Amino acid sequence: MCKTLIALTALALMSGSALAQPAGLDGRIDALARSWDHVNYETKGPGKVTQLAAIAAQADALAKQYPGRAEPLIWKGIALSTEAGAKGGMGALGLAKEAKANLERAEKIDPNALNGSIYTSLGSLYYQVPGFPVGFGDKDKARAYLKKALAANPNGVDSNYFYADFLFHEGQYAEAERALQKALAAPARPGREVADKGRHAEAAVLLAQVRAKRG
Repeated sequence: MCKTLIALTALALMSGSALAQPAGLDGRIDALARSWDHVNYETKGPGKVTQLAAIAAQADALAKQYPGRAEPLIWKGIALSTEAGAKGGMGALGLAKEAKANLERAEKIDPNALNGSIYTSLGSLYYQVPGFPVGFGDKDKARAYLKKALAANPNGVDSNYFYADFLFHEGQYAEAERALQKALAAPARPGREVADKGRHAEAAVLLAQVRAKRG
């Protein structure tokens, strides 16, 4: 299982008006995002898996408290998929399947929640998980979801980074380079400095790999 199996997005914008938003949900979702940022980019060692599992449990509790909202399910899916990447091996496949199920539940509630991060997360899972008969990986579904993510958030750092990573693995280096340049030029997300710094670092590493392939 690829260590970058993350769905990775930690987006600050929420959908819906202030009147439609349940009291307290915004702040709790923001707290989950900041916790994920810290664990994903700043935590090392065996404790990382445990902390990601704790974030998934917190998101699950929120999902039960707000069953009509997509955001907690998205963050549960993000945490589970990141946990799968950190754990690695065949034992991670069950976590990836659970992440996919939660993201699909969120998609039925509000596919555009968190600025289209459902699409980015599902697309990432589909290209990084092994295909049949081992797993559910599917390159065609990955491409379709990642293109939906770009339609929802054309200038986002995550939507462009994961599309570029997919293209890199498909050998489409010129298009991957263009997407990475957009990722590196993405606007900053207030309160998401840790995530922005980490994703930009990943994009810079991938850009160097893409340019090496292009010669």
